Amino acid sequence: MSTYRDFTLTHRGSARGTVLRTIGSRERRSHLTAPRVPTVGIDIGGTKVMAGVVDADGVILEKIRTETPDKSKSPKVVEDTIVELVLDLSDRHDVHAVGIGAAGWVDADRSRVLFAPHLAWRDEPLRDALQSRLAVPVMVDNDANTAAWAEWRFGAGRGEDNLVMITLGTGIGGAILEGGQVKRGRYGVAGEFGHMQVVPGGHRCPCGNRGCWEQYSSGNALVREARELAAADSPVAYGIIARVGGNIQEITGPLITELAREGDAMCIELLQDIGQWLGVGIANLAAALDPSCFVIGGGVSAADDLLIGPARDAFRRHLTGRGYRPEARIAKAQLGPEAGMVGAADLARLVARRFRRATRRRVERYERYAQLGRRKTPGPDDQDDTQ
Repeated sequence: MSTYRDFTLTHRGSARGTVLRTIGSRERRSHLTAPRVPTVGIDIGGTKVMAGVVDADGVILEKIRTETPDKSKSPKVVEDTIVELVLDLSDRHDVHAVGIGAAGWVDADRSRVLFAPHLAWRDEPLRDALQSRLAVPVMVDNDANTAAWAEWRFGAGRGEDNLVMITLGTGIGGAILEGGQVKRGRYGVAGEFGHMQVVPGGHRCPCGNRGCWEQYSSGNALVREARELAAADSPVAYGIIARVGGNIQEITGPLITELAREGDAMCIELLQDIGQWLGVGIANLAAALDPSCFVIGGGVSAADDLLIGPARDAFRRHLTGRGYRPEARIAKAQLGPEAGMVGAADLARLVARRFRRATRRRVERYERYAQLGRRKTPGPDDQDDTQ
């Protein structure tokens, strides 16, 4: 007799493709009735790949991480890393679906990564590549979209109908959530705020343009400024130079944050600069989108008020119509750097429900037809006695 799992392995491709194309318009109500089963969320950034098993309440049951393979390597190397992490977690958990939050532009069908500035992905069919190797449904989305979903469901954005998420990591990611639905745009690439041009002719960005916002307010920008001061042997950089023993390449964002908390004047000033640029960008987004809340996430947000305090000040100074309009709330993400992973897992739970329903119906039809076929097949006792 055909089993559910056998049928899943044989027919998963076409069912998943149909299911994934129907998710966007139903997200708001679907999450309320999604199956309460564990799913895996994967967050792929420029420096790390984080994977975790997440339950229906957004609780992380287990989390593992590894470094992102060098971007000069083939895309298959990154896919191999993802598969290894999922299989590792599957050894200890009953995983029903996998959600991928990718640091790049994902198409409207959420099947291909069109462009990833920090990874070697160019029109990469990531979903199909992974689901051909994994025996569970796979969902792919932009990592900022998955983070925004997680904060709306479980974190700082609960109760907000109009939310903008800004993720500060290697670069800047962004997402828009209105009425409980992620706004992905016509081609799936809405929310790429990090590549808005804020300084014409400014620093070169990996995306190919100059002066992008993420070149002035991101982890890369923070580290670049610190290393330039250290390389110039600036007196204000003596503290951080001593901490790394003169090895400038060991200067990292977490180290800068740590020294700032200890009172290092240069590190405090660098975080203030990053925060001020953040506030300028938020003011521009408020003029365009008028949300009720901005949620700031990503690794750099770990600096807390050393970063968000200056951002709030700059936001108020640059907000169009300041003093005569309501101001959006600016909040730090409550789920921290795990937000993208949690959101990817939760969105994958929606795929798991629809895929399970579609597959169950197909299995029932398959078994019904098989039974009819057996009934119509003549047995030895059914043959004509006159022969």
